[in-house]
Amino acid sequence: MDSDAHPDLRLDDTAAEHLEPDRATLDAVGKITEALETVEIARGHLYEFHQLTGAADRKLADGITMLRDAGHAAHADRLTEHLLGRNVLHGRWTFQIVEEYDTTYYRAFHDHETRVRALTRGVRHLAEARVKRESRTPGLAGHEATPNSSD
Repeated sequence: MDSDAHPDLRLDDTAAEHLEPDRATLDAVGKITEALETVEIARGHLYEFHQLTGAADRKLADGITMLRDAGHAAHADRLTEHLLGRNVLHGRWTFQIVEEYDTTYYRAFHDHETRVRALTRGVRHLAEARVKRESRTPGLAGHEATPNSSD
């Protein structure tokens, strides 16, 4: 059961408490999920790398046109031949790196994390729910258990 499919379990202190496995399992699953979150950040940086490299290539193309217009055809030709559209890794543009990362690493990591999370009945962020339950002050504004509660 995934907490995204069950909004009543997403932040509800009591429901989360009843779903918790033993502390060692909870901590282990939490660490694996934390690792996936780090992979998500890395993936975002990879997509950022892809976007930035593409933007640089488009700016390079503009600069080449400007060099040519300024009468520097030899420089423009050399940049066009040797740099514009060049692979960033052997045989790969950035979109190919992103696709290979997604296929080879990201999907596998995500699938394995999902399997391990079965130990917490598929509910995500149970460790965080425990910390929230232990840290919040019931009845105080800004410390509600769920968006719709007032305790």
